Amino acid sequence: MASRDVQLGTIQTKIPGRLDRLPWSNFHWRVVIGLGAVWILDGLEVTMVGAVASRLTQSGSGIEINSAQIGLAGAVYVAGACLGALFFGQLTDKLGRKRLFMITLIVYLVATVATGFAFAPWYFFLARFFTGAGIGGEYAAINSAIDEMIPGRVRGRVDLIINGSYWLGAVGGNLAAVVLLDKALFPADIGWRIAFGIGAVLGLGVLYVRRGIPESPRWLFIHGYQDQAEEIVGGIEQDINDRTTAELADPGDSLTIRQRRSIPFREIAKVAFKTYPRRSVLSVALFVGQAFMYNGITFNLGLLLTTFYDRSADIVPFFIAGWAVSNFAGPVILGPLFDTVGRKPMISISYLGSAALGVVLAFVMISGTSNIWLFMIVLVATFFLASSGASAAYLTVSEIFPMETRALAIAFFYAIGTAVGGIAGPLLFGALINSKDAGLVSIAFFIGAGVMALGGIAELFFGVKAERASLESIAMPLTAGEADDDGPADSKDRQDD
Repeated sequence: MASRDVQLGTIQTKIPGRLDRLPWSNFHWRVVIGLGAVWILDGLEVTMVGAVASRLTQSGSGIEINSAQIGLAGAVYVAGACLGALFFGQLTDKLGRKRLFMITLIVYLVATVATGFAFAPWYFFLARFFTGAGIGGEYAAINSAIDEMIPGRVRGRVDLIINGSYWLGAVGGNLAAVVLLDKALFPADIGWRIAFGIGAVLGLGVLYVRRGIPESPRWLFIHGYQDQAEEIVGGIEQDINDRTTAELADPGDSLTIRQRRSIPFREIAKVAFKTYPRRSVLSVALFVGQAFMYNGITFNLGLLLTTFYDRSADIVPFFIAGWAVSNFAGPVILGPLFDTVGRKPMISISYLGSAALGVVLAFVMISGTSNIWLFMIVLVATFFLASSGASAAYLTVSEIFPMETRALAIAFFYAIGTAVGGIAGPLLFGALINSKDAGLVSIAFFIGAGVMALGGIAELFFGVKAERASLESIAMPLTAGEADDDGPADSKDRQDD
């Protein structure tokens, strides 16, 4: 077994430069559609469960489950996502991006179909756990693959838009729920089951598209598959040459790599906690901040609107859909600025700006106003900025750690953020909303604003200049450091670049 960890050989490659110089092409569209569409599925999945929750607790739903068990199912889903991210994240770095982004999608498909056949609480919990595990694994496999195949000059905007597309699924989930929960159209024990089937049908389409997406050439050449990497990149270049008369730019200098089949876990852990400690602090701050704010609002917005603004459950999905549109609009409109103005100023603005607006939301609650439009306007403005920041958290972690650790880094910090902020946020918001005291609910908004502000401050101090840069210049691969006679080439934490 030890022989599998030794070097295979030292090579020089220009593959990173060749990938970054490529003009936008059909290949990149396939990557965006095939890999990015899962965020739409995630948004659809999470929103749909919230929308059909009330129906599941009613008589005649086909499953005897109460409100407390619905809440537990949400916690089980989050736990599955955290554990799935960690489990599949490590495998993604070890076995490759493609193998895992196919496996994790299949896990999601099987589990979400199984959810539609739920007949008892224990079965529902089990199906929700594995659905979450599949989605959590997707976060690690997909973000790493996308960033390794998208040209550096547009990586920021593409990554933000893809992660922000979660909210397109949320819009669809809310609007579909209005139809599927209409008893005049579907029986009480059928409509909610179809809701889960919709996600599975869309997932099958994504699975078909993914079959044509290759393994990450960056992963291949580091792990000893140089010939396959050259073949994939050469094929992309040939396709572009066949479709356009423009000449490809010079790929620049070559990169020296000492190839290895696998990297020991202790070496991967050393990167986060010894080589890049400040980047690790930054990652925790960004993920905890967005997880607290987003999960707290997402799981409780409907309840907040019915409790304090006297809106019926039938109308609430339309308000949530409007809010979701603003969440998608943020990354679409602001995304290009992350590649031009830069990561550090834009991430800081997103976090600190949403924190300031979060304070305004808190004062709106304290005022006791029943004007739902005032509340929604401030809420929409808050999450227009927050959504860009949340998407940038995934982008940041995917960029600032070496390639051999990329997927596990995403999984690790996602799991921490979700476990801390993603659990504390919903519990706090839910408990304070249940008090029916608007003044107490404002406390949750103040705390959410504070946590987001900490993320913005961390970005100001520890943020990394990554716009329009190659991944290798942001964090040199570990195997490139090994190829240098004088030790790791990137051993110094370069936060102040």
